Amino acid sequence: MRVRNLTFATLTVAAALTLTACQDDGTDGAAAAPTSAAASTAAPAASAPPAAAPSQSKTTAAKGGGTASTSAPAGSGGGTAKCRTADLTLTATDATISDEPEGTVVVELKNHSGKSCSIGGYAGVDLQTSAGSLSAKRAGQALPASVLASGKSTFFPISYPLNTSGGSGVRITGLVVTPPDETQSVTLTWPGGGSLPVTDGSGSQVQVGPMGSAGQGG
Repeated sequence: MRVRNLTFATLTVAAALTLTACQDDGTDGAAAAPTSAAASTAAPAASAPPAAAPSQSKTTAAKGGGTASTSAPAGSGGGTAKCRTADLTLTATDATISDEPEGTVVVELKNHSGKSCSIGGYAGVDLQTSAGSLSAKRAGQALPASVLASGKSTFFPISYPLNTSGGSGVRITGLVVTPPDETQSVTLTWPGGGSLPVTDGSGSQVQVGPMGSAGQGG
């Protein structure tokens, strides 16, 4: 009986050891699984970002040897500035020649600005009369613009029909001159004949010549 009990106890201990060994193997496998999963899902190490490509503007600048310039090309805008009304002193003089059917008034434009300026083309001319304003019509051919040095003058003529009818005609009360390419006008005393003959009103009786077509530069 004692032998049986000892044998049974021995078998019981052996079975317990076998069961423990099996449980230990299962526990080790379960513990190893998370470690393996963590290793497989770990994010790869971040690689260094690629070097930035040079911008287009820097590439262009390198090719040109410097930054691009927005200034106007050399030589542009280097011409003499146009004469402005404020640069000029205007004077009107009677230049009518005896026995001519037409009267002539010469207008002088003198540069007093202290610097040279360019002038050419036609001035605007309006006669103030008892019948209203009368615009002169351009006559002749325009001359190339010229440089007018400070202290120098240029001239243009105004021609108009003389009133030889014996009547009062259309009385002239003033002369308004606008230099070429300008909007500011100058009003002068009219030095010519006091009146124009009355006409049917077709066309202008007064004509203006181009700049530089009368007188001598002073």
